[in-house]
Amino acid sequence: MSVNLVLREILPFYVRLIVLAAVTLFVNLALHLTDTVWVGRYLGIIGVILILLSFGHSLRKRGYIKSSNPMRLLLLHEWLAWAGSTFILVHAGIHFNAVLAWLAVAAMGVNIASGLTGKFLVQRAQRWMTQSRATLRDQGLEDAAIEHQLFWDSLAARWVKKWRTIHLPIAAAFGVLATAHILSTFLFWGWK
Repeated sequence: MSVNLVLREILPFYVRLIVLAAVTLFVNLALHLTDTVWVGRYLGIIGVILILLSFGHSLRKRGYIKSSNPMRLLLLHEWLAWAGSTFILVHAGIHFNAVLAWLAVAAMGVNIASGLTGKFLVQRAQRWMTQSRATLRDQGLEDAAIEHQLFWDSLAARWVKKWRTIHLPIAAAFGVLATAHILSTFLFWGWK
């Protein structure tokens, strides 16, 4: 494995996960030091709203939203989901008193890892195919010969693009667990 591959492909993935954890710990520490831990209770609501807003990308892909730039919506999806996840992780804090809430947080963590994995795998597959086509074209091969030679690679790249078939059920599991947590919170909230 080359150093370039590690710097370009692997490091950004782990840096995003580490930054998410570091920001969460920093905000949680700040709330504890300022004796405003109660704010964390409400950050979960903000986090859920941000994650719901991030679904604009999915709605555009399925044709429910006709306008807007798909790439802009994808970028917005990534940032809103990241910010929402941060708020939810701060909301979860380090309190181990609710199994359902921690199951939802665990599902969200798997969903984040799945989303980042898919993003990096799809980008890598697209770059690989583009570079391979360019190399074969530079060698003087015609389009039909290039497609023949890259048949198995393009098949693998198409399978990588289908990572959403794994990501969507994970997102659905997170949604179900988060909804159950929210509903149980409303049932047992101290409304007085």
